[in-house]
Amino acid sequence: MIRGRRRRRRDSTMDLPTLEQARPAGEFVASVLTELRRTVDVGWNLLDVDARAHEMIREAGATSCYLDYHPVFGSSPFGYVICTSVNDGVLHGRPRDQVLADGDLVSLDFAVEVEGWVADSCVSFVVGAPRAEDLQLIADTESVMWAGIRQVRAGNTVGDIGHAVMNEAHRLGYTINEQFGGHGVGRTMHEAPFVPNHGVPGGGTELVAGQLITVEPFLMPTTDDLMVDEEDGWTQRSVDGSRGAHAEHTLWVTDGDPVVLTARPGMEIRL
Repeated sequence: MIRGRRRRRRDSTMDLPTLEQARPAGEFVASVLTELRRTVDVGWNLLDVDARAHEMIREAGATSCYLDYHPVFGSSPFGYVICTSVNDGVLHGRPRDQVLADGDLVSLDFAVEVEGWVADSCVSFVVGAPRAEDLQLIADTESVMWAGIRQVRAGNTVGDIGHAVMNEAHRLGYTINEQFGGHGVGRTMHEAPFVPNHGVPGGGTELVAGQLITVEPFLMPTTDDLMVDEEDGWTQRSVDGSRGAHAEHTLWVTDGDPVVLTARPGMEIRL
């Protein structure tokens, strides 16, 4: 062990899935986001996006992780099955009666349980004619995510992941919000450990083979501060109105490169 690296041993009772057990949830989440990314466009109402996701959950016999979810940062149970964040609504966007307009930047964050195991992923895209700066923001957010994912392996720590995320964001000219980040998944959506988007190499919880975690950065070009939407008590908005992009994948930890369980068809795996 290198001097100064602070590691915490995992709980020996940790419930770990096999890859075969973990795959169905990841593949389903990926399929839903692929379908929604393909079909959601200008003129869609956010409530219809949620309704379509709900329909796909019912057809698959899956279970939503969001419907009754009520963490301390939400004003009430979420009540929907997908987060629909638009423009300056960066995270936790609660579906509302809003029709998407040309050029809107949309982030869809989706988590379900399939056959006892959970997967969680997010994709950002623009409907209609995109602005070049929005496409760059999305590309930069994904680059930051992959920098963190490349640190996901048994023996590394959540600090290693956070440090890589933070360094890549800084290299691209962004600051990092420290309130929210990735997390463990497994039998439920949010489990230990918290996977921060900032960190010190060797700091925090050590990863073990078979563990499920997410890496989940989000970027805003001119701020790293968020405020809660007063109307819905959930949506996290940028304090200065700047747009945000959000990216997330669920990973199955190995002794080498992680398995990206929520990889969408045709997506580049940047390990």
